[in-house]
Amino acid sequence: MAAPGAPVTVTVTYSNEKHSIQVASQQEDGEPTLQDMAVLIEQVTGVPVPFQKLIYKGKSLKELEQPLSALGVKNGCKVMLIGKRNSPEEEAELKKLKDLEKSVEQIANKLEEVNKEFTSIQKGFLAKDLQVEALKQLDKRIKGTAEQFMKILEQIDAIIGGNTCIGQNLFQKVQPENLPENFSDCKLKKKGLVKRVQVFLAQCDTIEGNIGQEMDKLQSKNLALAE
Repeated sequence: MAAPGAPVTVTVTYSNEKHSIQVASQQEDGEPTLQDMAVLIEQVTGVPVPFQKLIYKGKSLKELEQPLSALGVKNGCKVMLIGKRNSPEEEAELKKLKDLEKSVEQIANKLEEVNKEFTSIQKGFLAKDLQVEALKQLDKRIKGTAEQFMKILEQIDAIIGGNTCIGQNLFQKVQPENLPENFSDCKLKKKGLVKRVQVFLAQCDTIEGNIGQEMDKLQSKNLALAE
């Protein structure tokens, strides 16, 4: 019997294929979960997690957050997979989306840095005579970050066409109709990525507004002192 938190070796049968996988937890000191196993199964079989039906001892495994131990899945167990692989064409589009996801994370880190620096200025951690210039620089950076997110939306929109949400209304309903009907995984990922970028754009807008208000306050104070 595997120790709590130890990787679990499972044999997955899919059509005429057999795959032996070692499932480890993605959380430090955590137990391997059904989600951890499903992600590995996607990697070895090409069947996306949302479209996997996993059968163990005649029962369907559905609760992704559950530890494998709670589902009775142990070392040496056999799990059957039912599901359809993505086509090579859809895989190519998914790769583009995954690359864009990485870019989104990098830009989101820049957004977080701007927000932290702005918060430190608000809390008075920077000399008052340096605050106005620092806020001007943050204003430029947040505008640049928003532009980068907009470019990402344009790139997402270019993936097999789309009308995702480019334009004046960034929060209109995502419409991935131009994706082929069988590109289900691609549609889900595209829609999810657009929504994430929309959230980050809203944060950019909020931070930009807060920076503007802070600059107005400081400039008003400086004028009052000058008088």
